[in-house]
Amino acid sequence: MPEQTTLPTPSVTEVLAGAVAELGGEERPGQIRMAEAVARAMSTREHLLVQAGTGTGKSLGYLVPALLHDRRVVVATATLALQHQLVERDIPALLEAADHLLPGGTPSYAVLKGRSNYACLHRVREGVPDDQGVLVDVPEGTMGSEVLKLRAWAEKQADTGGPGDRDSAPKHTDKLWRQVSVNHRECLGATRCPFAMECFAERAKEKAAQASVVVTNHSLLAIDAIEGVPMIPEYDVVVIDEAHELTARVTQAATDELSVPEILRAARRSQKHVSSGAGSGSEADDLADAGDALRDAFEGCEEGRLDSLPTELADALVLVRDAARALLSAFPKEQSGQGEVDPGRTQARGWVQEIFKNVERMAAGLESDVLWLSRRDRQRGGDVLCVAPLQVWGQLRAKLLAEKTVVFTSATLMLGGDFASVATSIGLKPSERVDEDADPSPLVAAAENPEVVGPDSEDHREPWRGIDVGSPFDYPRQGILYVARHLPPPGRDGLGEKQLTEIVDLVDAADGRTLGLFSSRRAAETAAESARERLPHLTVLAQGEAQLPELSRLFVEDPHACLFGTLSLWQGLDVPGETCQLVLIDRIPFPRPDDPLMSARQRAADRAGGNGFMSVAATHAALLLAQGAGRLIRTTSDKGVVAILDPRLVTARYGRFLADSLPPMWRTTDRDVVLTALKRLAG
Repeated sequence: MPEQTTLPTPSVTEVLAGAVAELGGEERPGQIRMAEAVARAMSTREHLLVQAGTGTGKSLGYLVPALLHDRRVVVATATLALQHQLVERDIPALLEAADHLLPGGTPSYAVLKGRSNYACLHRVREGVPDDQGVLVDVPEGTMGSEVLKLRAWAEKQADTGGPGDRDSAPKHTDKLWRQVSVNHRECLGATRCPFAMECFAERAKEKAAQASVVVTNHSLLAIDAIEGVPMIPEYDVVVIDEAHELTARVTQAATDELSVPEILRAARRSQKHVSSGAGSGSEADDLADAGDALRDAFEGCEEGRLDSLPTELADALVLVRDAARALLSAFPKEQSGQGEVDPGRTQARGWVQEIFKNVERMAAGLESDVLWLSRRDRQRGGDVLCVAPLQVWGQLRAKLLAEKTVVFTSATLMLGGDFASVATSIGLKPSERVDEDADPSPLVAAAENPEVVGPDSEDHREPWRGIDVGSPFDYPRQGILYVARHLPPPGRDGLGEKQLTEIVDLVDAADGRTLGLFSSRRAAETAAESARERLPHLTVLAQGEAQLPELSRLFVEDPHACLFGTLSLWQGLDVPGETCQLVLIDRIPFPRPDDPLMSARQRAADRAGGNGFMSVAATHAALLLAQGAGRLIRTTSDKGVVAILDPRLVTARYGRFLADSLPPMWRTTDRDVVLTALKRLAG
């Protein structure tokens, strides 16, 4: 009997080349270099930072090595848009193109989202608890008919094995979605829900447990790795795409809030459940009374950061904490297998548990936390007390980097010309960086013998490499970076007449085709009003006048349109071609001086002997500037101007750091040169 020959496992470059050829693409040196670096990081168990410019094709650059890796790989994104792109387009296309090259059959993949992103069959079939925790059926009126459509969709998804997630649902609002979904505290749990066998969220977890590649988001990754709540099946490597967003998303996931309306709502919902159980009902009244005391304490506080708790506020927090603890004890004990579970009671107890957890953290006054009071209008819930971690790099280092191999990638990881700022913010030390061509064998030895140097050891190191694989774009030939040096520095009063005149002249020269990125909604509206008045022949769109997808569509359809907006446009808009030939940025986007978290981090850096302004404020601004400037060149044929109306970019000492964070376009401060270039492009 002839011996069976085992075909050699193809290399990452062979699979990448085959997939690109099947997809009708072209060889991209940056993509090849990235794929090789990611594969090496996975095999040597070292961390990797990869800056991959727009057009590199970075998703294939990490997906190919992920599919070839012999253990599970998690891919975490910041946005649902990229998550959707990976799951619906990139991964299926790659698997189809490279199927004949992948050893051992086609790898499987799955997507994992937070529980509230899936429809809940218990809520769909049994109704929603009202303000007293009593189950009620479909609300009356138009909203009721829309809820019925969502219910019918959910049932069809259950019958056909669909994902039951929000992305695949019929068009709906946030309010409508809450009628058919639950969050983690409202869920009855897999052991108690009568529909657990059909549960979309549980089925997604089961599918992920069988998958080679799991796609999720930064927040879920943080909850799993840092908070220790098991959300993701065991994995070996995590690839963090949109990594420039990681610290912000982890901070957001670790931020808690407390408001008086939610305390009173929890008390009302608990009343009927404790009065018929172990409690008398007075425990719910005590929580409501504590909520009233907290409202009085809020009125005596100034808005903003609270470096120390005022006595009245500290006392009120203790009252709320103790009342919530007593109320939790008053709920009747639920024993599995004995009678039906009361969803209203589960939800009410979940609300109280959440309040207790949050207020206990706030009352502790930890130095590792930042506490502040935010005054909001009554429609948004009134005053809210917020608490967030002072920093997240320590948790990322101890809970993620020490346990897993992590690949970070983004088009924006090098700020000021190197990786140091971003690396430090995510828990990596610049001194631990390994030269790109260094021998990885010592790292392999350390990885294979983790007991030699544990994560708590003073000698514990997290070696990492950082590479910039470049971009296929010829930035010096395709783009101009113009700084309006002749303008006065921006002031607190918003856009002045000189800035408005500069905006109108630039937009006029470009004949529209302008994306205006402003530091505030007021500045965007002022600029839009001025442009409409002075350039009536152009279409000027402003954020807030319609939903962003609609504004984007109008911007693309009208060749002479302008779109002015704020922060959410900086990173969420992709309009290649002649639609956008001018990107306007009104000022360097430093955080507000009264931003409670940023100001606390800046002060902490100063106290530690560092430069708080550079490590916090300037780094924040550099990241946003790079993302904003990156809206201009999206393909190899795009051309245009990025105009920054803040002279500090060339006059201030920190200007070089900011400028070195931007794409390497041809730079000028000559206004006439730029106006001529824009007129030539406009034809």
